[in-house]
Amino acid sequence: MLKSEIQNLPSSAELPCSDDTPVDNEEQNFIPNFLLFLLEYIWGDRQDWFFGVDMAVYHTSGENPRIPIIPDGFLALNVERRKGGQSRSSYVMWEESNVVPILALEVVSQTPGGEYSSKEEIYAKLGVLYYIVYNPRQFGGGRHRGLEVYKLVKGKYSWQVQEPFWMPEIGLGIGRSIRNYRGVERELLYWFDEQGNRYAGTEEELDIARQRAERERERAERERERAERERERAERERERAETERQRAERERERAETEQQQREFAQQQAETERQQAEKERQLREQLQRELERYRQQLGDLSEPPN
Repeated sequence: MLKSEIQNLPSSAELPCSDDTPVDNEEQNFIPNFLLFLLEYIWGDRQDWFFGVDMAVYHTSGENPRIPIIPDGFLALNVERRKGGQSRSSYVMWEESNVVPILALEVVSQTPGGEYSSKEEIYAKLGVLYYIVYNPRQFGGGRHRGLEVYKLVKGKYSWQVQEPFWMPEIGLGIGRSIRNYRGVERELLYWFDEQGNRYAGTEEELDIARQRAERERERAERERERAERERERAERERERAETERQRAERERERAETEQQQREFAQQQAETERQQAEKERQLREQLQRELERYRQQLGDLSEPPN
């Protein structure tokens, strides 16, 4: 991308961090946050990766760079762990040296979200190498497996049936595992090593991940409320600007009317002046004619010598 083109793109500060759409099941928040927590444990000494949860990814492969794709989770490698030492509010590719996320995760919700269609097409066009679809409750009638891993091959996603599936470009595998959490068995997504060994989290770590997911949900709710307030403020500003535009339009029309009235009055005055001048000239002409006739009559009335 040319430097001039990048300069014309909006910055991360100008872009929304999410679409403010609330999740409709717990897994959509908990699973990505749990994977993030495990990554912080596995890659604790690395600063060259970033895992985003419910975060907007802005790119230029679509029709409008202001319209992001928002995975439930995504992983980018060879980027700063913290952008400039600060937390990211969104992942803006033209501010990340155009590094494409290497993995995108979608947790299927009760409301169809295009996980098996439109989103897959967007990720393929963007160039995301691994696309993970987790469908723990078999939403959609069971036409798909609970976990499907796709790898981008020649521009199209190819389903990888092995589980856990090893991803050499990342150095991790991904798969499902059942574990007992507080007396309740539940299925979770985990990272695996090349030998198929699960990177496990303790119950305390699960609690921390759950708390993080709850904080993320609350943050998203606050962001949604903030965005709504901003939308209302923008609407009020739009209405104020429209009112001001209408007032200015009325003022312009009033000024034009007054100008037209002044021009009409000037034209009328000029017409009256010209008419008065013609009448004056006519009177003077008549007066001269009258004097001439009087003189002629006077000459006729004098007796001859």
